[in-house]
Amino acid sequence: MEYRYKGANEKMRNALARVSPGTPLRDGIDRVVRAKAGALLVLSDEPDVLSICSGGFLVDAPYSPQRLSELAKMDGAIIISNKGGRIARANVHLVPDPTVPTSETGTRHRTAERVARSLDVPVVSASEEMGVINVYAGGEKRQLQEVGHLLERANQALQTLERYKTKLDDGINNLTAVEVEDVATLRDVVAVVQRGEMVHRVADEIETMIIELGIDARLLRLQLDELYEEIDDELDLVVADYMPADKTAEQAMSDMSELSDDDVLNLRVTADVLGRAGDNDDLTQEVAPKGLRFLRRVKRLDVNIADAVANHFGGLAKMQRATLDDLMSVEGVDEAMARSVRDTLTRITESTILDQY
Repeated sequence: MEYRYKGANEKMRNALARVSPGTPLRDGIDRVVRAKAGALLVLSDEPDVLSICSGGFLVDAPYSPQRLSELAKMDGAIIISNKGGRIARANVHLVPDPTVPTSETGTRHRTAERVARSLDVPVVSASEEMGVINVYAGGEKRQLQEVGHLLERANQALQTLERYKTKLDDGINNLTAVEVEDVATLRDVVAVVQRGEMVHRVADEIETMIIELGIDARLLRLQLDELYEEIDDELDLVVADYMPADKTAEQAMSDMSELSDDDVLNLRVTADVLGRAGDNDDLTQEVAPKGLRFLRRVKRLDVNIADAVANHFGGLAKMQRATLDDLMSVEGVDEAMARSVRDTLTRITESTILDQY
């Protein structure tokens, strides 16, 4: 399953996937750490990488964990091909741009961060004394953790995700109820979008952990997919139901992903992102949905026709009162389709009312 959240650093994720448990590269790095040796690995042999290499020697041999472990006994950096299949050079001295800022203190880690930042390539450094493995990619640093500890953190995150998912489901159910009664407020809508964004963020962090865990994350993957299923579609429809004409649901959700955690928890900031900048001082004001979320539940109803129906009636309340003839007046809607739309809206209304009592 793919996760839409824009906060994910794909370059870091790609680097973590290359050094995750079960990969040949991770096997070699673990051998280096167990031998109490340090290592500096540049996971790219592009010309700009080779241009900052000084000294060392050409290897140009197939990669193997054993060969990496032996070459790491020398002090210099090791250059590995982009796809990881070959070791290009070893024992090289790297000369990155010294003006690139770095927060590291050790020589090996400082060089690793500067190379990664200046050339935008993934770099791995393993400290000789502490056995700490750092990955630098996409302008970020991530310290690899012991599998057991990472699994524990991931399971805690799954529990958090489950709690947020329950709150999101409650918010959506509440929104459905007030939409049926035509008394939805801006606060009801914003609360759903806010909870949905928090679900996205927790799921995104778990996804990164799964990538980092590699072959040890099979169960986590199944659990995450089960919890996350269909969340994106539902949230898109909630947002689309209330978006002004000059902004799309995709734009709104993308803007949400750029907010800080504190801003996401601020209902008025979220209202701004939804295109309600002029309304957010009155979160209790009533708002009317277009009805797209209800129409999506109609079996075999084309998306374009659903949009046409929503635009024709201008709101869920009018759509709910529509007769078969009213529905059939929309271009592309025949009697069978009109009946299906009316029956679906009636069923949603009745089931929602029953759930309240």
